[in-house]
Amino acid sequence: MRTYDLSPLYRSAIGFDRLARLLNDAQRNEAEISYPPYNIELLSEDSYRIVMAVAGFNESELEIESEQQSLRVAGRKENRGENENEVTYLHRGIAARDFEHKFQLADHVKVTKAKLENGLLHIELVREVPEALKPRKVQIEAANDRQLIEKKAA
Repeated sequence: MRTYDLSPLYRSAIGFDRLARLLNDAQRNEAEISYPPYNIELLSEDSYRIVMAVAGFNESELEIESEQQSLRVAGRKENRGENENEVTYLHRGIAARDFEHKFQLADHVKVTKAKLENGLLHIELVREVPEALKPRKVQIEAANDRQLIEKKAA
C-alpha cells in the first residue's frame, strides 16, 4: 500500500489536525497485525459491542480505560515466567502476550459495561446524544391569504 505524508495538513489547516492524525494512525495501524482479534458489532442504531478474544487472561490481568473519545484495552500477564520454564512446547499457537489496543470513539459514545465470558471480552457501548444536539423538526405554518389581501387593501 502507498503511504501518504499528511504533515502539510498540520501546517496549513487549523482545526483539522485531529482528522489528519486519525488518517495517519489508520494508515499506520493497517500494516500492523491486530492482536488480539476483535469484532465490532452494531446492536441497534445507538448501541455497539466490541468482542475481543483474550484467551488465557483473567479479569485481574485486563484493564479497560475510557477517556474523552478514546477507549484503551490492555492485557498484562501477571505470572509470566513461573510455568514457562517447566513447559516444553511442541507447538505454541495460543498467544498469551501482553497487548494494548486503542479505539477512537465517536462523539457522545460511552462505555456502559464489560464482561469476560468463555475467553471473550465483551465491551458494551452506547451513543447518548444530548437533547440539545438532536435534530428537531420545525413546523411550517401555512400562510394566511386573508391577512395578505387585507394588508394590500389598506
